[in-house]
Amino acid sequence: MDRIVAAKELAFRVGFTGYSGHLRVEPLSPLERPNGLSSLPDFVPELWLLVVQNGEKRIPVADRFKPPAFPRETPESIKEYIEEKYLFPRLDADEFSPEKAGRQWEFDWFSKSKIHLEPSLPRTVVVPTWELPFRHPKNGLGKGKCEPISVQGEVSGLTVGAEGSAGLPRMAGPTKDFVKGSLNNRPFRPGGLDDSQALEKLLPMGVSNGEWVWEVINGGPSQTIPPGFKHGVDLDDLKAHPYSWTVCEDQNAVESASDEKLNEFSVQFDDLFKKAWEEDVGEFARDGHNSELEAEVHEESIELQPEANKENAPGGIDTESLVLDEILSVESGRSTSRLNETSDSGAEAAEQDKEAWAISGGSEGVAEHFHELVPDMALEFPFELDKFQKEAIYYLEKGDSVFVAAHTSAGKTVVAEYAFALASKHCTRAVYTAPIKTISNQKYRDFCGKFDVGLLTGDISLRPEASCLIMTTEILRSMLYRGADIIRDIEWVIFDEVHYVNDVERGVVWEEVIIMLPRHINIILLSATVPNTIEFADWIGRTKQKKIRVTGTTKRPVPLEHCLFYSGELYQICESEIFMPQGVKTAKEAYKRQKATHGGSSGKYPGFSSGHDGSRPQKRENSHGRHNKHSGSHNLGSFSGMGGGNQHNASNRGSWRSEASLWLLLINKLSRKSLLPVIIFCFSKNRCDKSADNITGIDLTSNSEKSEIRVFCDKAFSRLKGSDRNLPQVVRVQNLLRRGIGVHHAGLLPIVKEVVEMLFCRGVIKVLFSTETFAMGVNAPARTVVFDTLRKFDGKEFRQLIPGEYTQMAGRAGRRGLDKIGTVVIMCRDEIPEESDLKCAIVGSATRLESQFRLTYIMILHLLRVEELKVEDMLKRSFAEFHTQKKLPEKQQLLLRKLAQPVRTIECIKGEPAIEEYYEIYSEAEKYSNQISEAIVQSPSSQQFLMPGRVMVVKSQSAQDHLLGVIVKSPSANAKRYITLVLTPELPSTFQGPLTGGNLQDKKSPDFQILVPKAKRGLDDDYYSAVTSRKGSGIINLILPHRGIAAGVNYEVREIDNKDILSICSCKIKIDQVGLLQDISSAAYSKTVQQLLDKKSDGKYPSALDPVKDLKLNDMNIVEVYYKWNNLWPKMAQNKCHGCVKLEEHIRLAKEMMKHKEEVNALMFQMSDEALQQMPDFQGRIDVLKEIGCIDADLVVQIKGRVACEMNSGEELICTECLFENQLDDLEPEEAMAIMSALVFQQRNTSEPSLTPKLFQAKKRLYETAIRLGELQAHFKLQISPEEYAQENLKFGLVEVVYEWAKGTPFADICELTDVPEGLIVRTIVRLDETCREFKNAASIMGNSALYKKMEAASNAIKRDIVFAASLYITGL
Repeated sequence: MDRIVAAKELAFRVGFTGYSGHLRVEPLSPLERPNGLSSLPDFVPELWLLVVQNGEKRIPVADRFKPPAFPRETPESIKEYIEEKYLFPRLDADEFSPEKAGRQWEFDWFSKSKIHLEPSLPRTVVVPTWELPFRHPKNGLGKGKCEPISVQGEVSGLTVGAEGSAGLPRMAGPTKDFVKGSLNNRPFRPGGLDDSQALEKLLPMGVSNGEWVWEVINGGPSQTIPPGFKHGVDLDDLKAHPYSWTVCEDQNAVESASDEKLNEFSVQFDDLFKKAWEEDVGEFARDGHNSELEAEVHEESIELQPEANKENAPGGIDTESLVLDEILSVESGRSTSRLNETSDSGAEAAEQDKEAWAISGGSEGVAEHFHELVPDMALEFPFELDKFQKEAIYYLEKGDSVFVAAHTSAGKTVVAEYAFALASKHCTRAVYTAPIKTISNQKYRDFCGKFDVGLLTGDISLRPEASCLIMTTEILRSMLYRGADIIRDIEWVIFDEVHYVNDVERGVVWEEVIIMLPRHINIILLSATVPNTIEFADWIGRTKQKKIRVTGTTKRPVPLEHCLFYSGELYQICESEIFMPQGVKTAKEAYKRQKATHGGSSGKYPGFSSGHDGSRPQKRENSHGRHNKHSGSHNLGSFSGMGGGNQHNASNRGSWRSEASLWLLLINKLSRKSLLPVIIFCFSKNRCDKSADNITGIDLTSNSEKSEIRVFCDKAFSRLKGSDRNLPQVVRVQNLLRRGIGVHHAGLLPIVKEVVEMLFCRGVIKVLFSTETFAMGVNAPARTVVFDTLRKFDGKEFRQLIPGEYTQMAGRAGRRGLDKIGTVVIMCRDEIPEESDLKCAIVGSATRLESQFRLTYIMILHLLRVEELKVEDMLKRSFAEFHTQKKLPEKQQLLLRKLAQPVRTIECIKGEPAIEEYYEIYSEAEKYSNQISEAIVQSPSSQQFLMPGRVMVVKSQSAQDHLLGVIVKSPSANAKRYITLVLTPELPSTFQGPLTGGNLQDKKSPDFQILVPKAKRGLDDDYYSAVTSRKGSGIINLILPHRGIAAGVNYEVREIDNKDILSICSCKIKIDQVGLLQDISSAAYSKTVQQLLDKKSDGKYPSALDPVKDLKLNDMNIVEVYYKWNNLWPKMAQNKCHGCVKLEEHIRLAKEMMKHKEEVNALMFQMSDEALQQMPDFQGRIDVLKEIGCIDADLVVQIKGRVACEMNSGEELICTECLFENQLDDLEPEEAMAIMSALVFQQRNTSEPSLTPKLFQAKKRLYETAIRLGELQAHFKLQISPEEYAQENLKFGLVEVVYEWAKGTPFADICELTDVPEGLIVRTIVRLDETCREFKNAASIMGNSALYKKMEAASNAIKRDIVFAASLYITGL
């Protein structure tokens, strides 16, 4: 719009923002304000001095009111004047004032302009159905005119993309829900999903499967009026050309056939087209797998010809076959470009598909010709862009999604800034999401001077109508689920710190948001360098069905050098990503010299004492004593030499003094080398505080810096009231800051943390003790980074830092443009770290991006609210299922091949085949037999039967047959396995005869070993029993396995385990153990083999020991299986296949058929939703939601489920049950707020609060509810322990603190009630206010006005003083 003058020398411009048409008021700068009379509008309906030009003479006319003067009155000018005067709405000077610039109003344009309101879009509408063009009765209205049938359908199904991004049928909601959305809204259709299923209902099957061809050929009436039209095309007397089908058998034309016979022999044309349009049919043709259709076409050639040309049938048949082959080959050529032809080429095709979605190359010339490719940049930068930045900006200009992977401080934010500039240029919106609130606040401050920026977090909502929005990822997820109308306007979504997707607790949020984003939104991903960037980008591309451009750099803007600090010296161990083992060796040599000098004490160099008594300390895990709850569960155990929680112990104070000396030694060393400022990363909040407090003898700031720090702190803390300004933490931190020392961790008050961050960015803080959150939350690099230790406690155990964590923190070393090299120092106290640990942390591969996707109740309820979105769709598109879903085309191809294989039939000589039934019984009996055999062999009672001479059946290494054998030697103390002799079906190719190893003294050829009749046997050839009088030495002269031939049968002596025994036979034979193992007598082998052959009469094995009668097994399961197995044998005997001469052949065929069927079923299962990894968890959660009443049997979300959808800050089931059980009704607002703190407080170990009897009962009641819900989930097979579930989601450590705060107790007093750090108290109360808002919304849904008022009063009670002090990043100083 034009400029509007609002006051003296103040002007502003009214414009529209985004696609939604919301008004924006922008004050004009002085440079844009015109001067003098040029600022007057064309028509001013007030008292003005008018000058009328009359030729060359000017006549002034004063104090007169005239209507707007037109040079020439025309109908167009009069119309324009009337519209301007009476029809266009006027702006209210009070509402549209410069002081309210940037606000959003409820402006009723329609009432101002007096335009009649149009009716809202209906949800259903009557539409004509699309019918096949020739499927109409011939006795219709005549001459091709017919009235189409009308049906009632949904409006969302009539518009293409209606359920997609910003579809027209989705009407805009009320303005109050424009940003946050509402549960009454339907989410926008995620990009990448299939088109609307409603469209498929309106199109009959005949449209797509070729059925219309039959109608054409059969001569149906033509339809000249399209559906929905009153008039159509006049085709005059157009008649259908008579065509008919002619079926030929054996190349002979059939002159006449009835309709029944035609239908019997003919091939439906739609079947032909279905096969032709299948993507893999042509592939079968090339691979030699002819489908049934092709076989039928070859056997019964079908031609299409006029009846007069029936005699030309043979020629027509050949032509038709060629046409069919051509169709199949052409379609198959198209399909094979998308699917893999064979399993061998699957990997190559998959690689091609990957490149199609995640494109990492092809950007060679972009950087060189950047200014030619992007001549008109949306945002100019005052420095030369890096190559990856130019590539990313070029792709943004093209409208592509981009994945940028680069090291910390490499300049990834440039890409986000350019996306903001593009959104402003295109009049759209851009959203910047960050994993933590600190990043959001800092980015708001950084971007506020450049763009039209708004901020949305859990407790802050600033300028939500801005074109560039900064928010946490959870807020964006809530907007997507609630269908916020602002989603229509978003063009870019920027995900910063994407590697945060590996976070176990919150990583799922990133995947949810990426999956839920609509099609029209482009994605920008900013991440640290990760090894599987292409894989992650490929998943996003496939999920959203759009190409992802991958760019980045592995080059650091400031190279790093890594050093060890030991005994006051620095030892360089890595430079320019090249590890230097010599530096580690030098440090270890210094450690050995130091240890030898001080008589075995490793830490007696200046500034260090390794223990309390001079002895070498224990490992870090065991070095700490009682836990100090003020800093978490394992705060003081991160390094050797520290005492436990008793800080008043004399030896502990000595340890801290030694630590202070060590830090002074390090800081002085860094100061002399000009390596300040330095960030010292400690992995404990308490350790940060103690280390900073104990450095008392150092002052690192000049007088001017002290003055700057004092002025800054005074201005920052002036917004606090008197008592809050004198809090111990505020006073202590100010004293440290004046000396150039700072601390930064989650236990600090938010305003104190912001003061430390801002002063560090100004360069006045020289030494900063910080936890690892500073590396991610604040963009504040330093000259040097120091690691207090390379081990950390992750909440479960002590472990080494992984390379990704080390790289993230080390990346803060080196300030771009100020330092040529950044320095990373690793502290060494009682020992030098191992070279392998150092190398892994410094130059090891970064952590891969792994899916942390898991189902949550609130996700399920949100998706169940909308029919078009299924939970299964969300599961399929998760990063966890990416590789499985990626292989679906290969599995579909394999399934089609399996289905196309010819079905083998079994011809029974006894009539109707019954082999399938017999094979099922046979398979079941075999399964039971295996279970029984395994139980028998493993049972202790069977060991007494497994003695030498016992006949048994052994598993065969080949699939031919099981082997009959005998135990030759039982296990002993030296040999744990059985030595057995088994009969083998055939002689192996590696047979060397029984003279193996030259141990056999008998030189007779084994080929001539025969069983000599008993009358002609000599004394040496007689049998020897197991209890022979000959005593062997126990030496085994065989080299196992030993193979040979005896009595014309192959045998083998081998060692076996219990698991190799199939069954223990009821019979025994006499064996000569000495002759078999020690003497290796051929006669002994012949006699043993002959006895085994005698036991195997008629090809049947001897009967096995009865597990109940003989082995006395009393396991109920085994006994039940045994009786089932016995009952199956009569059923097999009653089947007519039993005893059939072809039984073995038919069993083999049935086995192949069953195997084929199982393979097909397995493939179909793998392609179904049931094969998803989290499907069992989903079914269990659905059962839980049904049980508690959140959904009904038809999966329709009930009012209880709608309330659960509002719960984002606490566990949704516990919060919902708490409300519906009215647990807050008998509590005062202060007491209700205190109990609700258990839902949001996160620290595990705290001091026990002192509760009133009423609060104690409320606590007990809420805990019992959590236990009941945990037991319910465990009942439905969810991997949840009720006690752990209750303890994980309910932490009552701050109940007393919140209760006193809500009653008005000063903050300094409530801090004395607990050992929880002040920062965590503030964070809990702020989150509690968000929970209060959610409970108010739930009360509105439930219709509980009393609860609504109670939550409103509770929220007002806690909103005061330092807890809700405004952020310095937002308000500034």
